[in-house]
Amino acid sequence: MEVQKMSNGHHDLSPDKSPESGFDALENITESETFLHDKSNGTTHFTDFEGKTSFGMSIFNLSNAIMGSGILGLAYAMANTGIILFVILLISIALLSAYSIHLLLKSAEVVGIRAYEQLGNRAFGTPGKILAGCIITLHNIGAMSSYLFIVKIELPHIIQSIMGLPDNYDAWYVNGKYLIIIVSVGIILPLAFMKRLGYLGYTSGLSLSCMVFFLISVIYKKFDSDCPAELSKNESMSADICEAKFITVNPETAFTIPIMAFAFVCHPEVLPIYTELKNPSKKRMQNISNISILAMFVMYLLTAIFGYLTFYAKAQSELLEMYSKTDTLMLCVRLAVLVAVTLTVPVVLFPIRRAVLQLLFPEKAFSWVRHIAIAVCLLFVVNLLVIFVPNIRDIFGFIGATSAPSLIFILPGIFYICIVPKEEEPLKSRPKIQAMVFVTLGFIFMIMSITFIIIQWVTGKKSMAQH
Repeated sequence: MEVQKMSNGHHDLSPDKSPESGFDALENITESETFLHDKSNGTTHFTDFEGKTSFGMSIFNLSNAIMGSGILGLAYAMANTGIILFVILLISIALLSAYSIHLLLKSAEVVGIRAYEQLGNRAFGTPGKILAGCIITLHNIGAMSSYLFIVKIELPHIIQSIMGLPDNYDAWYVNGKYLIIIVSVGIILPLAFMKRLGYLGYTSGLSLSCMVFFLISVIYKKFDSDCPAELSKNESMSADICEAKFITVNPETAFTIPIMAFAFVCHPEVLPIYTELKNPSKKRMQNISNISILAMFVMYLLTAIFGYLTFYAKAQSELLEMYSKTDTLMLCVRLAVLVAVTLTVPVVLFPIRRAVLQLLFPEKAFSWVRHIAIAVCLLFVVNLLVIFVPNIRDIFGFIGATSAPSLIFILPGIFYICIVPKEEEPLKSRPKIQAMVFVTLGFIFMIMSITFIIIQWVTGKKSMAQH
């Protein structure tokens, strides 16, 4: 894509607006200067930035952003909803997520904005920008923490199994607190220093490959064994325990909806990926979103079904805990899952850094010092949380109950209503009414999730909400 002419007929190649400057510092440029939309062919031209990420790599990045640790809890979700109700809920949430991305892209198309925080600024000014930035930061820090918690818990067991060490072996190299620091510094931090999100397409592809291996292994384990013997110790209950339920409603059913909803949160990454897309257009980005959501839907559904049909009513919130720690195949699976979640952390970090830049340095040009310093500070904070907070899931369960519905339902709908001109779509038009219903649904979901989590805290039940 060639550099487009500005409205005054001159090319803008100033240092802070060159295509090689990265898009982290583009927010200080006015919309009319940076965005041209050609309605004749549906293409979008950013006059100050040339996207170089291919269609396929963009799918890898967005799919990796969607893929969260919540996939480990989907078998538990199915155990508490039944197969039919689970499938209905999963389809509904996937469709709502795709519609939400449509609202974001439509809003971005109207004003030429390529960051979630900027949409908030356009809709409500500085308060909207701060609100969007804070929600993105809180949600993604929670997601990063959940990924590193998996590293903290699972990596010591893997090392012990490989080296043949006993479970109570005490050494620094089997201490999860030291291991997450090593992983953060040695793997995550160098990837987080990348200038563009598009460069992580290759690591995202590797991460998704690891999760595909996890899925194949879950399917294989279902056919490798019948109902596990440990589930059948009580013979009078074994028939019921090892029987698949089509519809189930119990006190834990309410906690399964947040698990499924959080599993599709990728909205802060959509616009940065759109910006870096080669030959960008709303239709092209929507296709990327639809393919990514469909691919993750299939993975989620298959993981839930075969995980549930392996352990039935005894499925736990983290599926890997149900498998034997001495099983060589599942040892490889644990290692693959660790690789997957580790490589996802840098993708999740990018939107947080953009939010911080928007809130603290909105007028500054791109700086490697700031770019690196923010990544180091974010990883430092997340490592502290994972190391010193004994049970972080309750804390971020509450954050997730507020941030997930905000990012999926409330903010995209409100942005769409406020940003799309009334001349183009009146307030009483069907698209605007649909967006209002969508926002209302988000508030209902938020209130419901917060209520359930407060009840859970009061009654002392184990937290199940996770990204």
